[in-house]
Amino acid sequence: MKITSNSLSYRNGSFEGIDFTSEKGYAVRVLNNSIAIAYIDSEDWDKAKESIDLALKKSESNGKNNISLGNAIKDNWIVQQKKKIEDFSLEDKISILKDNDKEMESHGTAVRINGMADKLIEQRYRNSIGSDISGNIYRVSYIYVMGFVNGGNFEQSIQQFGASSGFEYIDSLNLAKRIEEDAKGLKESADSRQPKEGDYDIIVGPEISGITAHESCGHPTEYDRIIGREGAQAGESFLTGKKFPYRVGSDEVSIIDDPTYPLSYGYYRYDDEGTPARKRYLYKNGMTNEFILNRESAYFLNTDSNGGGRSSSWDMEPLARMSTTYIEPGDYSFEELIEGIKHGIYIKSFTEWNIDDIRFNEKYVGKDAFYIENGKITSRVKRPTIETNTIKFYSSVDAVGKDLEFTAGTCGKGDPEQGVEVWMGGPHIRLRKVHIK
Repeated sequence: MKITSNSLSYRNGSFEGIDFTSEKGYAVRVLNNSIAIAYIDSEDWDKAKESIDLALKKSESNGKNNISLGNAIKDNWIVQQKKKIEDFSLEDKISILKDNDKEMESHGTAVRINGMADKLIEQRYRNSIGSDISGNIYRVSYIYVMGFVNGGNFEQSIQQFGASSGFEYIDSLNLAKRIEEDAKGLKESADSRQPKEGDYDIIVGPEISGITAHESCGHPTEYDRIIGREGAQAGESFLTGKKFPYRVGSDEVSIIDDPTYPLSYGYYRYDDEGTPARKRYLYKNGMTNEFILNRESAYFLNTDSNGGGRSSSWDMEPLARMSTTYIEPGDYSFEELIEGIKHGIYIKSFTEWNIDDIRFNEKYVGKDAFYIENGKITSRVKRPTIETNTIKFYSSVDAVGKDLEFTAGTCGKGDPEQGVEVWMGGPHIRLRKVHIK
């Protein structure tokens, strides 16, 4: 694997510089009685042999291993670009950041940061049954942070975008308009009032349905968490010890993880263990349906990997990881969702979220939020807070919109920690009798 990346940023009117990194190396994974890996960044055969011999010795330790390698696959794939990363100049990148910094400044921001990055991952996978797979992944990303101080109150927005694409994706974002609308909303939020505590019918937007799908479905269905392997490294799962299939929500809730979703920031055609990627229904009609598996965790279920093995670099082991996790759209228009609410709150986006170690108890604090009265959006409301748990949240869902939007993120897991690119998404969804603070 070879990874080449560039990143640059602008802060409060000043260019902070560019960071360039390039790394390459080999991971040699061996299977005997157990699994062991050798990491090699040298072309010197004697050094490579020393590492491989050590891995072979470790793999002969006590244990039993029947991990499947599946069938031999030969393929060569690439993420297509219209506006190639390698042709996009440093001057063009700086110009985008400078323009967006000025746009944020024009709205009276107290804090403004924006940055962009690109990455090329070149990799080749071979195994002892004859697989030989080469792939090139191009990824681009953009992030901005802006904050306002108003009468002693501070409101901020952090927005991250990313895709497996060339720089045509950045052009498609219409960043100046996004920043303008976001700044206007932050100012209005600072002047609005918090809601009266109580139970409300609510609608949450794709930003919230996306982070919920990622945190309270994607993570707890990574099977290494369920069996306890990730307990001391990245957390556990509330699904541990449950009898499957297990009800987690209403029949309206289905959640998918799909590495093959076009443009996704987490897109791949084969995972880092040479397994073909495919769509996975993690929750289906309110029930657990499938887990995210790499080859090792699939062994514990006496099945094959479903393409969930991802590593952030050549010197990291492939773990069971998400890619593009989202609530499956339903049949309702946004207007139909609102029509069904007499007195409620529409929480379009969040300014804060957190969730516990087993991905069960969770909290979401609204950013752009509004009262709903008799099927109509009315005045803005400040920071409505949802404190709930995974089962209560999904069990409250009675209608799912037919729209679908995604946000980008970098998901951390493991020790040493691995950050991998992901998309999180969903439609607008309606929930009944949710407690709001």
